[in-house]
Amino acid sequence: MPRHRRTKPERPKPPPSGVLDWSSSRHWKRKALPCRYQCGGLPTHLRDSNGSPAHKVCAELALDQQIREYAEAYENERLQLT
Repeated sequence: MPRHRRTKPERPKPPPSGVLDWSSSRHWKRKALPCRYQCGGLPTHLRDSNGSPAHKVCAELALDQQIREYAEAYENERLQLT
C-alpha cells in the first residue's frame, strides 16, 4: 500500500493590528531606550511583557518567528516518530 504524503496545513497569518495587546500602561515608560531586537530604529518608549524596550512590530515579528520555529520542530519530531 503506497504511503500518502500529507500536506502541511496553512498557518493563519496574524491580523494587521498584530497579536499582542499593548494597551496597558505598563507597556510604556517615560524614558526611551534602544529596541532590544537591535532593529536600528529610533529608541522606543514601549516595553515588552518582560519590561525590556521593544517596538511592537519587532516584538511581534520575533514572536512570529519563534512560533514558526516551535511548530517546525514539533512537526519534524512528529514525523520522525511515525
